[in-house]
Amino acid sequence: MTQSQPLVLGIETSCDETAVGIVAGRNLLSNVIASSVDEHERFGGVVPEIASRAHLEAIWPAIERAAREAKISLDDLDAISVTAGPGLVGALLVGVSAANGLALALDKPLYGVNHLASHVAVDLLTHEKPVGPAIALLVSGGHSSILKLESLTGSYEQLGRTLDDAAGEAFDKIARLLGLGFPGGPLIDREAKSGKVAIDFPRGMTAAKDQGDHRFDFSFSGLKTAVSRYLKATPQYLRADVATSFQEAVVDVLTMKSIDACKASGIETLLIGGGVAANSRLRELAGERAKKAGLELRIPPASLCTDNGAMVAALGAQLLSDGVSPSELGIAVDSSASVSTTSWI
Repeated sequence: MTQSQPLVLGIETSCDETAVGIVAGRNLLSNVIASSVDEHERFGGVVPEIASRAHLEAIWPAIERAAREAKISLDDLDAISVTAGPGLVGALLVGVSAANGLALALDKPLYGVNHLASHVAVDLLTHEKPVGPAIALLVSGGHSSILKLESLTGSYEQLGRTLDDAAGEAFDKIARLLGLGFPGGPLIDREAKSGKVAIDFPRGMTAAKDQGDHRFDFSFSGLKTAVSRYLKATPQYLRADVATSFQEAVVDVLTMKSIDACKASGIETLLIGGGVAANSRLRELAGERAKKAGLELRIPPASLCTDNGAMVAALGAQLLSDGVSPSELGIAVDSSASVSTTSWI
């Protein structure tokens, strides 16, 4: 492969998806995902030990299948890229160990990359323009952040973050209260299609007193409590209306604050990534507000919103193309890594 089209395999095991993707530069060749979500469903959330064991069973079959679907030999690879943090420590260790072994066996450079930066990097696979300068809204089960970046492999500034529950976590908790199951995001999205915004649930961190230090921060714990109290006080509630009203409260704040961040920074591109980016109402409202504000909105297709190996491979390919030094073999994982660490050297 040419330097501008490096062939890179990406491994993602930060939570409950064992994911392997292969890219040639910005071209996606394969994207294999083995999810253990069914094994966590009866617990109402991800159990770290179960996730780690599932990764151990799925990682090598996923690598083999990704290479087969991409119609390449592993010897053809130019580099290996792997999520080294943030995430569940046991789950991360499985992916990083596999990547270290693969890089050593194949004598290929290894790039340990940041999970959050990878969610931004997925834009490489769906748009032709450079990634940045941009404001990135990353929303998932573990993260809700607003980031400012000048370039994909450059520095990132965290403008805002969740102070308690992440948006995806709030979806999971409310879905459980409504008896919908797990994971909550797609189930609430589906339920909300038959409901209406009939309940005025609170919008956390939007009061006048929050416009200083917490202008771009999120809080969903108060919303979760408000929904819980409403359900207890209203025995004959309409589930679809509760789902719709809750969902509207979440996406209203997410889009409001990310658009405000664009205006405040003078940046005209908004990227949205993470599992919650697949939510149909978030995509719709973000589109409406971005258009009204004169901003370019870039959201990946739903298949690339959840954790996947393609985004990890895309970031690795860009790091290689930009001449960034690879990581040392034997890199450690960092379960609470800051997004300021794009890659591990």
